[in-house]
Amino acid sequence: MRPTRLKNRSWHYGWLIVLAGFLTLFACLGLARFAYGVLLPSMRAGLGLAYDQMGFVSTGNFAGYLAAVALAPQLVRRLRPRATIVIGLSAIALGMLAISRCDRFLPLLVLYTVVGMGSGFANIPMMILVSHWFRKQRRGRAAGLMIMGNGAAILFAGFLIPELNRQLGDAGWRWGWAIPGAISLVIAAVVAVLLRNDPQELGLTPLGEAEPLPEEAFVGERRGGGRILLLLGAVYLVFGFTYMIYGTFIVTTMVDELGLSQERAGMLWSLVGFFSIFSGVLFGALSDRIGRREGLMVVFAVQTGAYLLAGAGSGVGVLVCSIVLYGLSAFAIPTIMAAAVGDYLGIGRAPAAFALVTFFFAFGQTLGPATAGILAEAMGSFSVSYLAAAAMTGLAVGLSAFLPPVRQGS
Repeated sequence: MRPTRLKNRSWHYGWLIVLAGFLTLFACLGLARFAYGVLLPSMRAGLGLAYDQMGFVSTGNFAGYLAAVALAPQLVRRLRPRATIVIGLSAIALGMLAISRCDRFLPLLVLYTVVGMGSGFANIPMMILVSHWFRKQRRGRAAGLMIMGNGAAILFAGFLIPELNRQLGDAGWRWGWAIPGAISLVIAAVVAVLLRNDPQELGLTPLGEAEPLPEEAFVGERRGGGRILLLLGAVYLVFGFTYMIYGTFIVTTMVDELGLSQERAGMLWSLVGFFSIFSGVLFGALSDRIGRREGLMVVFAVQTGAYLLAGAGSGVGVLVCSIVLYGLSAFAIPTIMAAAVGDYLGIGRAPAAFALVTFFFAFGQTLGPATAGILAEAMGSFSVSYLAAAAMTGLAVGLSAFLPPVRQGS
């Protein structure tokens, strides 16, 4: 009767899945992606990179992520989520360690593309597991807690990398890759121990109350599923295009356009990490209460404010307000999206649906930094890119309004 006993305990293994997800996102997005923006000024100086090359390297990472989106469903079916996630984390770790030894643009581009593939192989199945381990009324909170790993990593990088640059000078950026690479390797080992593919492996059921839902709650499963997928994909594409323009270039903007030191810019960037720790869980819980559609609209409105303030170019005080808004909303969209796919399409269709909308997201973030880098190289400023991002997220508010309502569990 062991399975029955486990089901009746107040503690549930799903919370260890959340911990494994927190660590996975700490490595695969927080360190592997967002540390790049903090490292850019010193890397640019050390390797002699132009703005457009910086954008292309970032785009290479996202192109790798895009390729992983296409391959991940097949890999998950063959190897299951646990093994796929560990492979992805291992690729990230080894890629970052190798980047620490780069001395030219082309090897950097290739290796960071590999890191992007590892990020996709780790992130996509990890977010899919939310729908397997948590029922509807807990999914937003669970996804939000996992995504706190992104913010924790940004905060960590915001303190670590400027200190390495201060202590080690020209070699600081190399250690800024090597140390996170070593940490990611440790995380891969820990996640391999903690993760389970589904509750049935432990004789458990998903966490949350099973309750009958009215017919309209399953509108996405029975009718209109294609339209809903397109809408979710469109808003996710906008998010991918816009949020990584800011995430890639805001530290460079502070250093090159506002004249801040790398140490001060890194400290301000760490504010993004601090506030984004609360981003996923805050808006995930909000979307559990008010609905996924309304939650998406609120988040995109907040992001529009952040990009408008960044594009205004009105000084450090305005930029701090922008950073706070960006941090508070930074990881809310992936949190809501992970829950919304399960809500609208049903658990059975969630893996394929999440992979599809993530393809839109990956395509958007592939284009965003390269476009912004080319514009900045041509115009000498990132202001136009931030204002364009604001226009796109304003459009996303309107697109989100076309999603149908789904009743949330209590």
